[in-house]
Amino acid sequence: MEENLKNQLDQFNEAIDSKIEKSNNVVVEKANEVIKSEISEMATKLNERLDAMEVANKKQFSAKKRMSFKSALNEALENGAIENLAKGNSRSASFEIKADMTTGADFTGEVIPADRVPGYKFDPTRPIHVRQLLSLGSTQSDVVRFVKESGYSNGAATTAEGATLTQSDFDMTASDANVRKIGTYFRISEEMLADTPQLTSYLSARAPEKLLEVEDTQILSGNGTAPNLSGIITDSADFDVSSGGAFYQSVESANEFDVIVAAMNQLALANYSADCIMLNPTDFNKILLLKDSTNKYLKEQVYNGLQPSFSGVKVVQNTAITAGTFLIGNFSVGTQLWVRDGVNVEFFREDGTNVRDGFVTVRVSERVALTNYLPNAFVNGSFSTAKAALETP
Repeated sequence: MEENLKNQLDQFNEAIDSKIEKSNNVVVEKANEVIKSEISEMATKLNERLDAMEVANKKQFSAKKRMSFKSALNEALENGAIENLAKGNSRSASFEIKADMTTGADFTGEVIPADRVPGYKFDPTRPIHVRQLLSLGSTQSDVVRFVKESGYSNGAATTAEGATLTQSDFDMTASDANVRKIGTYFRISEEMLADTPQLTSYLSARAPEKLLEVEDTQILSGNGTAPNLSGIITDSADFDVSSGGAFYQSVESANEFDVIVAAMNQLALANYSADCIMLNPTDFNKILLLKDSTNKYLKEQVYNGLQPSFSGVKVVQNTAITAGTFLIGNFSVGTQLWVRDGVNVEFFREDGTNVRDGFVTVRVSERVALTNYLPNAFVNGSFSTAKAALETP
């Protein structure tokens, strides 16, 4: 189709040249009118032939080519192509048919620059870390030692006048908590650090948060075997329904909320007042869906403003605690986290073959110790086991 059109245009240009040669013997003004008239007639005939070709080929682009030809011809006439021929300023007239252009067809690569949003997007880490619930201390040693009462015999009693007082006794035990290191490292090329915008800031913000997630797990459930911390759940008292007497062993259709009430009672009987209930988000939201005998949601008793609470004790949701378990206690009194070296993000070139290979080592680390002073200040357990115990007749 396009080759056909080209031939037609070549014939058209030859005809124009022929007309120009014939017009040399005619008066300039008359030649102008004659040539314009003949060219207009030829253009009309050519358009008719293009229309016929379009119908025969049934291709839409032919119409676009015809429109492009018309536009090019009109533009040439408006720019005085015929007047220049008539005055002898030019021996021929030519015009260019321009194809339609689109972004998808004619732009290759990033011709139009994109707007770039600064920084890096990533899923959030835990909104609350366990260390935020504890008392914090600092140490310059690798061991934190504390003295703990391991036994007390209370001989206090009413005494008659002149009678000998009864004797009391107590035992003290020194306990140690070793400082443990938690850390990781990255090995990144120099080009990556230099050429990637804000990569250093990203690592400095993201890596410590991920390290603190590991710290959360160690604080809660470290098994105490080196190099692990001895976690709160590892040292704390297990849920014991018998501490509440027979009443707590006959709860009908016991649910998770009943377990929390019984655990808080266990703490109260040990003279502790809970300041925090730690739950996995799945268990917390399961409790929100519980209903009482009147089909009323318990969640109406949970929220006091934005901070959820059970019986006035704040509830903290944290994925570090396993779903299906709970930890309730006096976090501010029963334990303490000691920091030997805070969370550091350090960059080293002098590591292994970094200098030769062009790499930088990024180290993220901390050194901490956990002292669980009062294990009875906490109660932990499994909801399924505790519910079954509450329903035992």
